[in-house]
Amino acid sequence: MELSNRPWRWEEGEYTVTRTLPWSGPGCHNQCGILVYSKGNTVVKIEGDPDIPFNEGRLCVRCLSLSKVVHSPYRLTHPLKRVGERGEDKWAKISWDEAYDLIEQNARKVQAEYGPEAITVLTGTGRNISHILAKLCYSAFGSPNMSPAFFSGVACYAPKLQLMLATFGGFIWADCSQMFPDRYDNPNWVPPKVMIIWGNNPVVSHPDSFMGYWIVECMKRGTRLIVIDPRLTWLASRAEVWLQLRPGTDPAIALGLINIIISEGLYDGEFVDKWTDGFDALRERASEYSPERVEEISWVPKEKLIKAARLYATSKPAAIQWGVAMEHHQAGMSTLLGVQDLWALTGNVDVPGGNIINRPGVDYANLPPFAWGIEDVPRDTLRNTIGYKEFPFYKGAQPDLMAEAMLTGKPYPIKMAWMQATNPLACTGADPKSAYQALRNCDFVVDVDLFMTPSAMACADLVLPAASVLERDSVRAEFVGGWWGPLRAVNKVVQIGECKSDEQILLEVGKRLNPESFPWDNVEQMLDWLIRDTGMTFSELRERCDPVYAPFHYRKYEEGLLRRDGQPGFRTSNGKFNLYVPAFEKIGIDHLPYYEEPFQSPVSTPELSEEYPLVLTTGARSWGFFHSEHRQIPQLREIDPDPEVEIHPDTAAEVGIEDGDWVWIENNYGRCKQRAKLTLTIDPRVVHAKHGWWYPVREGAEPSLFGVWDSNINQLLPSGYQGPSGYCAPYKSLICKVYRVSSKS
Repeated sequence: MELSNRPWRWEEGEYTVTRTLPWSGPGCHNQCGILVYSKGNTVVKIEGDPDIPFNEGRLCVRCLSLSKVVHSPYRLTHPLKRVGERGEDKWAKISWDEAYDLIEQNARKVQAEYGPEAITVLTGTGRNISHILAKLCYSAFGSPNMSPAFFSGVACYAPKLQLMLATFGGFIWADCSQMFPDRYDNPNWVPPKVMIIWGNNPVVSHPDSFMGYWIVECMKRGTRLIVIDPRLTWLASRAEVWLQLRPGTDPAIALGLINIIISEGLYDGEFVDKWTDGFDALRERASEYSPERVEEISWVPKEKLIKAARLYATSKPAAIQWGVAMEHHQAGMSTLLGVQDLWALTGNVDVPGGNIINRPGVDYANLPPFAWGIEDVPRDTLRNTIGYKEFPFYKGAQPDLMAEAMLTGKPYPIKMAWMQATNPLACTGADPKSAYQALRNCDFVVDVDLFMTPSAMACADLVLPAASVLERDSVRAEFVGGWWGPLRAVNKVVQIGECKSDEQILLEVGKRLNPESFPWDNVEQMLDWLIRDTGMTFSELRERCDPVYAPFHYRKYEEGLLRRDGQPGFRTSNGKFNLYVPAFEKIGIDHLPYYEEPFQSPVSTPELSEEYPLVLTTGARSWGFFHSEHRQIPQLREIDPDPEVEIHPDTAAEVGIEDGDWVWIENNYGRCKQRAKLTLTIDPRVVHAKHGWWYPVREGAEPSLFGVWDSNINQLLPSGYQGPSGYCAPYKSLICKVYRVSSKS
């Protein structure tokens, strides 16, 4: 397709129309082109931009509801200082200068009395402010302790990034023609003959710069599917093979597929011999996982496993689209490694229609992943990062150990917390009541958000109103090392109250605390600096309007396009795509894929399973919400009015539950209540619960905290059970029981 070269803003009748993209907040990780129709300072409607190749005019309901978010009566519009006790919902409006005074006073006090490492910056998904939060933590506060807020094992995407860097030095995902502005018409692209959808439902979730409808477009062009998921999703219902596994047994599936492919000689010998390392060790390990053993572990019939292995290995090209569900188990890194090995064994690395390497070539900021400003932290201080000694493979402050430090003061106390793009009590926090106490232990807590959340209400001393995506100028570029996307400008449309963009808050706080590291006079100058390698300024990028696609080449490893020395091979010390993890070998972790039974399961804890007989999985995405966001919007709540737990009708009948009943979900860690949804799409031995639930219309003050404790499934999830590398945690593979809510319970 040809890009339109339309201007970034024009008048259309009574409306001003602005071209931009909704990359948070609120929102997801994508970069859909939108047309914002406004009158004066009011957003009237949103339409898809048909000239943007990423989404071709398609939009989800969250995008279409952006005007409701921007103008919601629940928006924070002024800085708020706590004047009562924490959790009392007593606040006073203050000026931004007063807010910055409080931040500066408290930060300098903590730095002087305890050292800068006693300050932590707690993040959520981050999206396009991950680099901003890194710069805030490292350069403004001088602290090494940037950490996902109580997100055990940071079990979402970061494990993939670090593992891919460690094994082949790049970032990979399924090739659906997204690297080309002419998309499906590009002569170099071919659709995958087979695609494995593993551990995600991209038609609903659209994860990490990957649009689910791309798979449907590939299906229209002949792509057949293999779906690996404990739930019968829309894609699974259309799959050639559906592997309905027991949650938490993904590593066994991976090893079983590898074993079949190797033992039947279905692997790509030429690619394996020339470009990989570790084949013999992998073959020996995988030989332990016969189809019969994998069936016993995973509940997947061996015939289906064999069919899936043969179909994937004999279809060229083939691709795997993987999701965060793989990381929601202690042995998640093993699953991820097994999937990477499948790409390499079948020669589907960086080929048209396979799994493509998207870097280098799209990193316009030339920043290390999640590390803008880290040069401002002395080496001795970096060695004092929470988790540095315990988890040398982990990058940043390990969240389980950060929670422990905040609770116990060991290895040293955390006295100040900055929360931004996160709502840990309702969303990411495993064992959220411990997270609540950890935050309450801090002397000073700042929260930056669009709305008052349970986390801010319960724990914050200062709340700052963040601008939404339609109230900010920014750039959509690769600042965090893996969210692929062409470079584009984010364009401000309206101004709500005294809300400030994340960039502006960063710059103004940074200038207060460490002005030498923040030399820019305004946000536009900072944006110019971030995209300086393109040769464009922000203003020039905005005027260009259309996305800037970096040149893309297949089989980069053959042409010396991956390595800094220009030699063929991968960006690793041996130039190979390693089928193991060299870094794990050095630190004494099993460096090959392996299977480990979940620490709670019918197999590992049979006595406990007598009381809690069901396998609990959590966290499938919603059409209307992004994690804990959007629940203030009535139109989106109509899509998902209540938290639901999916139960098989046979299981429900055994305990007297009917469709629509409110039920308790309980295990040895806690309980919550959700509404029963009876469905044949789940195994009778498994239940699935929704995540991220709270109720903005309920009382905000303690003890309610917007009802955050009522339906929060994370109360059944423990902290401190991360994998041996510090990454991954059991968000999707515990056990529980369900029973009806009654007046007595």
